[in-house]
Amino acid sequence: MSSKEIRETAVAGAERVVVKVGSSLVTKETDEGPRVDTRLIGRLVKEIAQLREAGTEVTLVSSGAVAAGCGALGLKKRPRDVAELQALAAIGQRRLVSQYHRAFEKVGLAAGQVLVTRGDFDDRERYLNVRNCITALHGMGAVPVLNENDPVAVDEIRFGDNDLLAAMACNALRAGVLLLLTSVDGLLDEKGQVVDRVDDVVGMLALTRRGDPRSKTVGFKGVAGKSAWGSGGMRSKLEAARLVSAAGEVVVIANGREKGVIGRVLSGERLGTVVAPAARKLDSRSRWLGMTARPVGTVTLDDGAVQAVVRKGKSLLAAGVVQSTGAFAKGDVIMLRDKQGKEVARGLSNYGSEELALIKGRRTSEFERVLGQPGYGAVVHRDHMVVAGSSG
Repeated sequence: MSSKEIRETAVAGAERVVVKVGSSLVTKETDEGPRVDTRLIGRLVKEIAQLREAGTEVTLVSSGAVAAGCGALGLKKRPRDVAELQALAAIGQRRLVSQYHRAFEKVGLAAGQVLVTRGDFDDRERYLNVRNCITALHGMGAVPVLNENDPVAVDEIRFGDNDLLAAMACNALRAGVLLLLTSVDGLLDEKGQVVDRVDDVVGMLALTRRGDPRSKTVGFKGVAGKSAWGSGGMRSKLEAARLVSAAGEVVVIANGREKGVIGRVLSGERLGTVVAPAARKLDSRSRWLGMTARPVGTVTLDDGAVQAVVRKGKSLLAAGVVQSTGAFAKGDVIMLRDKQGKEVARGLSNYGSEELALIKGRRTSEFERVLGQPGYGAVVHRDHMVVAGSSG
């Protein structure tokens, strides 16, 4: 589909949407430090209310707790110490969500605060609980407002940026559109012009990771930049877009200060940058398994096993396992990679790491002798596996 067709059909026809608002939008600079921008929040909330009235289900992901905390204490610079950031988030989150509650009350809607950590999306049961909670809020006529639970999050369990949280929420809810609102007009090319459409987001990210000068020709001006109070930037938005577009949904990156931006984007107007979706939509379980849960361990495959898994859609057998790393248990998510280290798939392991170390490279007929009991025929069954790039 052309960019126009994507906007007018997939975007304008979406019944379920996730909107992410960055720190640079919900806060504004003052002489005393950052303050919550109540006027902008009020405007965005009115736009969301209009969509709700039209029958569109909107889930809001909002950053800004740390910035609001800095403003409350009169800090003019974002600290780097983790404990200080956690404390500031604890102070600022109340201020931030209070403004949302007031703004939604004015338009006759209730706001439901949902605070999550990265671990809530790694664990299947907690992941489903988060999804069920958001779905229930919508069923009650409330608008879910998500944010990372920064006061209890540390590096090991952090999303790193709410762009990633928004992407995972979008995939969990199977929302048709992820709208990332930022303080610029979209992804910009080397001339400062907005890139209308991105097709190969994976390739573009690969170029920027290598520092390839060709990145300037595919729309990466200022891609690594971020605001003084936020933790993300354009690169994190493209990483989020990679997850959502690979699942078969549409991403739009647009300027949140544009008047009526939410309604205009979702009516199909050409605003910001649209990231084209993969040809095939993944089901909910595949989105969690292949794009949400972080692998606990890694298994290296020989060339024959890679061909069987990727090209033929077969299960991974122990005979094709070269080695494994990490301590994992039966039922954990593991990454499958080739001998060059490239990820080829993810799946649920039928064996713990200690058992796999005993049977790797062996035939199924040897399992009972080696393990002392009968074993599973497959290390990872094809029904519990998502091949990298399988969505398109």
